[in-house]
Amino acid sequence: MTRIGYIIVVALVLAGCETPTTQRYAVSADNNLAIRAMNQTGIGLGSFQEPTNFDSSCRMFGPMQIADGLSHGQYIRKAFEDELKMAGAYATGSPRVRLSGKLNKLEFSSTSGLTGGYWTIDLALVSSNGKQMRVGEHYEFNSGFEAGSACRNVAEAFSRAVQNLVSKAVRNPAFSMLLT
Repeated sequence: MTRIGYIIVVALVLAGCETPTTQRYAVSADNNLAIRAMNQTGIGLGSFQEPTNFDSSCRMFGPMQIADGLSHGQYIRKAFEDELKMAGAYATGSPRVRLSGKLNKLEFSSTSGLTGGYWTIDLALVSSNGKQMRVGEHYEFNSGFEAGSACRNVAEAFSRAVQNLVSKAVRNPAFSMLLT
């Protein structure tokens, strides 16, 4: 193989190895107000189960990675934890009630309508008081045409999709029933 051939092969291999990584979760002022309005404290969190079928690869560009080495379920759990902490509702010791979660569905696309993308998240929340609820989010965004940009946009959109998911959960009347 010629020298130019080696350079092309190395360039293709390196270009395919970039790993899009999500941003860290940012708490929402609106979520904070919604949680505070419930006037509940002593809330703990259990585990959040990963979905059974989830492919984290994006356009053969590389696997999607979560900030701080978390799994998708751990990221969503941490989002709830951060929101509860900011609202003063999180139990640092023994919780009065504990919420656990199960990701029934988690998927994304970077090619919806060629340059569009979406995240779909379906989460079941279960309380130690025996009550449960389901919440879902379908978040659409512009992904882009070029694989590198599209996959970075998919990674960046995950935190916004999770923020919307948490918002839908804490604003749902069924959420307060999980806390009693």
